[in-house]
Amino acid sequence: MDTPTAVALSRLIAQQRSLDVIAGNLANAGTPGYKSSHVLFSDWLSRQTGTGAPRGEDTIAYTQDRATWHDMRPGPLTHTGDPLDLAITGDGFFTVQTPNGPRLTRAGHFGLMPDGTVADGAGDALLDTGGRPLRVSPTDGNLTVAGDGALSSQNGQLGKIGVVEVSDTMRLSEEGTSLLREDGSSQPATAPRIVQGAIEESNVQPVLELTRMMTELREFQFTSQLVQGEADRHQASIDKLLAQRSS
Repeated sequence: MDTPTAVALSRLIAQQRSLDVIAGNLANAGTPGYKSSHVLFSDWLSRQTGTGAPRGEDTIAYTQDRATWHDMRPGPLTHTGDPLDLAITGDGFFTVQTPNGPRLTRAGHFGLMPDGTVADGAGDALLDTGGRPLRVSPTDGNLTVAGDGALSSQNGQLGKIGVVEVSDTMRLSEEGTSLLREDGSSQPATAPRIVQGAIEESNVQPVLELTRMMTELREFQFTSQLVQGEADRHQASIDKLLAQRSS
């Protein structure tokens, strides 16, 4: 494969990855707590040898998909009035117990399981400050959640919702649409701010994502035309050489 085609194909692969990420953002524009993803590109420099150029001066820059990062800016709040709809303002994450271990989330749409466990829509239990599932007894009514996470009923305080802060949000790995796996370190939030009866919506900006998608599509089409043009040029050269040999 010649160099121009190889460089163009590296760009096509990167653009395909970018389109996939943008499509995921658009698909989750209405998912509570979802954080938009973005692709980080960089150049991969290949030094050429045997070209006659001074060492280190003849390089080819390929495009590579370096990483995907999450925009952790908070989304807008929607007030629902449901006592177990919870939103965090500022930094911090809820912790839920999944079959794969504790995971972090900003999606605060919780409810009660048959045994009284406070859980999300997937049945993952919401954990308290001690890492234990929060439970409500059948006699507990009029549930209230204070700004610091204290969960209470008319019978008194039932527990305190655990909110944690992570030292490096770039080390959070996405699992599904609303869960994050912590690959770094975390600590309890010193001053959590929880709003009861509200949901944090996705921070995806659909108009901006659509604009990005159209730009990527145009660039993808242009690069595809370049690759096709190179293929046609090679084929024309081969046909000419074959014609000369047969004549």
